[in-house]
Amino acid sequence: MACEVKLAAFTPDAARVAASAARLCYSASRASDLFDGLDSEKTGEFLLKLRKIGHLSPFEHAVFTFAIDGLSRVASHQLVRHRLASFSQQSQRYVTMGAQRVVTPPSVAAIPEAAAIFEEQANAAHAAYQRLAELGVPKEDARFILPHGWETSLMLTMNARELHHFFSLRLCRRAQWEIRFLATKMLALVRSCALELFDSSGPPCLTDGTCHEEHGCGRPYANIDELLLDQL
Repeated sequence: MACEVKLAAFTPDAARVAASAARLCYSASRASDLFDGLDSEKTGEFLLKLRKIGHLSPFEHAVFTFAIDGLSRVASHQLVRHRLASFSQQSQRYVTMGAQRVVTPPSVAAIPEAAAIFEEQANAAHAAYQRLAELGVPKEDARFILPHGWETSLMLTMNARELHHFFSLRLCRRAQWEIRFLATKMLALVRSCALELFDSSGPPCLTDGTCHEEHGCGRPYANIDELLLDQL
């Protein structure tokens, strides 16, 4: 199953919330009055200015929650390295892994013999898990036999500032393919509801015209459309 991502919840009028929070820093007005006169055009211009000068703390007031299914634990282990986020993940300690559910890398799927070996070993691991459970081994111990590629489900919450950082790292062509696929879907979702916040979000080759990798891919993105279509 391909990874599925849904935007479960987000800050209403997120772009204006971030822009109004920034206005407070430079205005003598009351916080409750800062939305006045802040239309879409002014919001976009103000947020662009904030990004240019590096004043990013107002972006933390806009929060987005994603429901994610079909992600491997290989990718979820990478996700938790983003510390300014909240995670709730399906537990293999309490939930029985009732069917073989392993994410197959495209490089494996592309080679019939490799795919057959991969499938055989995944089935064997799951059969061993089931047998251990039948023998009375607790699920929390039987799960040790399951592969890293086992599918998981989780809820992920990040604020807009951390999402910009996440996208800058995980949308690079050199990022691991699965988390890049996830990041692409997440970017498309947040752009659909808060474009002003994410109209210039992505890897440095796209946002700054520079590459921060020691060994670059040599294929910088030309525009956001190319990035959103290049999921693998």
